[in-house]
Amino acid sequence: MQQNFALREKLINWGLFTILSIIWGSSFILMKLGLETLSPYQVATIRMLSAGIVLIPFALEGFRKIKKNELVYVTLSGLLGSFFPAYLFCIAETKIDSSLAGILNALTPLFTISVGFFFFQMKASKQKFMGVLVGFVGLCLLFLAQKNISLENFSYAFLVLIATLLYGINVNMVSKHLHNTGSMNIAAVAFTFLIIPCVIILYFTGYFSLPLLNEPILKSTGYSALLGFGGTAIATVVYYRLVKNAGGLFASTVTYGIPFVAVFWGILGGENFNLLQFGCMGIILIGVWLTNKK
Repeated sequence: MQQNFALREKLINWGLFTILSIIWGSSFILMKLGLETLSPYQVATIRMLSAGIVLIPFALEGFRKIKKNELVYVTLSGLLGSFFPAYLFCIAETKIDSSLAGILNALTPLFTISVGFFFFQMKASKQKFMGVLVGFVGLCLLFLAQKNISLENFSYAFLVLIATLLYGINVNMVSKHLHNTGSMNIAAVAFTFLIIPCVIILYFTGYFSLPLLNEPILKSTGYSALLGFGGTAIATVVYYRLVKNAGGLFASTVTYGIPFVAVFWGILGGENFNLLQFGCMGIILIGVWLTNKK
């Protein structure tokens, strides 16, 4: 009976892992499409705003169930885990190519371990630490196997670096202080708090002065809103659930699943996929397996 329960939990965790990899792996495409006619600040703000609007129906329930002393952590989680990283990624994507952003995004598990160990008393076995390193090496090799890597405007890469550090802090904070709080409640309350600031930002960035019915702007707005609905609202709820079920370290290795989705989109776009890249993805899977292995 206990073995069946453990197997069921493991299957659920891997299912959540796969869903997040698909959603976040597709987010980079939506981000690029949104940036075609809108500024990075507008794309990021529409993303946050649409996530908040979608989660409004769940916010009232969240406010009733979340304790007063937890509201600070819920608000911080929204800022550190979604709000600030959304702007950092959008700004960075205007100057650096996606391959470099993908490599740096995979630093999230390393930051999760480091921040957890030094500031949150998180215990990580040598096996888990080795799994994170193996996955990261596999990811680096995967992108090095491509021929279109550019290091121009490398200073913008530090924006992605800061975003991954914020992810690491957020994962540990949620694991420690919001472990018994419902995933939907955390996401709904956190993003509802951001609605008014987002409207103000859109106003000052001149979004409402644009010809909003113009087809290119309408499309970019739609892509940004879809990014908020799927890549932020739904993904955040699923991510918090995974953090609670499997722990922050395994949840953070979702960044290693993103390249699989990126390769899928590349194949659909006519890009070649060679055996070397296939081998690198195998290394990534071994790293994720080691991280989650008991």
